[in-house]
Amino acid sequence: MVRYAKLGYLALNVTDLQRSAEFYGPDVLGLEPTGADEQQLYFRCSTDHHNIILHKAAEPGLKRIGWELENEENLEILRARLTDAGLKIMNVSAEECKRLHQGTSFRISEPSTGGTYEFYSSMGDYGGSPFKPTVAKIARLGHTILKTDQYEAATAFHENVLGFKVSDIIEGYVKFYRCFPNPYHHTFGLENSPRKGFNHVNFMVSDIDDIGCAIGRFTKKGVRIAWGPGRHPPSGSIFLYFHDPDGMTVEYSFGMEEFPEHGARKPRLLLATPENVDYWDAPRYAPTADVGNIELLRG
Repeated sequence: MVRYAKLGYLALNVTDLQRSAEFYGPDVLGLEPTGADEQQLYFRCSTDHHNIILHKAAEPGLKRIGWELENEENLEILRARLTDAGLKIMNVSAEECKRLHQGTSFRISEPSTGGTYEFYSSMGDYGGSPFKPTVAKIARLGHTILKTDQYEAATAFHENVLGFKVSDIIEGYVKFYRCFPNPYHHTFGLENSPRKGFNHVNFMVSDIDDIGCAIGRFTKKGVRIAWGPGRHPPSGSIFLYFHDPDGMTVEYSFGMEEFPEHGARKPRLLLATPENVDYWDAPRYAPTADVGNIELLRG
């Protein structure tokens, strides 16, 4: 059994670094800048050096997902499983690991989504100091969801090779996963879609007031609210979806079911009906998950 610590970070492609830095930074979304190198900017919402990396690119979307394993032993167990599954392993150079403040790291191209997944053994703290919330009490990078046109193959790979645990299923539409033994209802999801793409990135906040205050702040700052506030039946989370400057979908959520490591309940199969997506039937002001390609791994 492979044991994960958490979803560590997302690297996002953006078309205007300065504009996106202002959005993701302390005055709008609420992340803390932690430095820059070459064509990328680092931000955090934890003690880690980074939880979001912004890259300058011609098109917006997902560049990479970083998963932290519990330790180097589990990283090597996963490496062996991926090799046995026939995947090419691309080791991250010592120089790049140093820039990323990470221990041993390697990357794969996930075959059914096209996403670049990075797995690493550890990440250094940023100055040894805690993250200090500003406009929202962000507790952690919560989850991300990808769209795939190879849904059955994608779900089989994430369950049987990566060892993710299914928390709930909306039939024919989406599966919600936790990276075992991380307790949160989902740190990852797969949407059954006609095309591959980036769905959204989520940040979990500590207080329902963080949701309410965001509505006023975003309205004043010209951030486009797309959907909510509402409440997702599978996880129980209260949500608010909005757009970053490129139109990619970002979510705040508050409250989420947590699973014990042992004796967890069985996954539920929910019908693909509106009431199983949102208890509150919240208004939708703009499309969600419409913007964001997936950058393919090169090399």
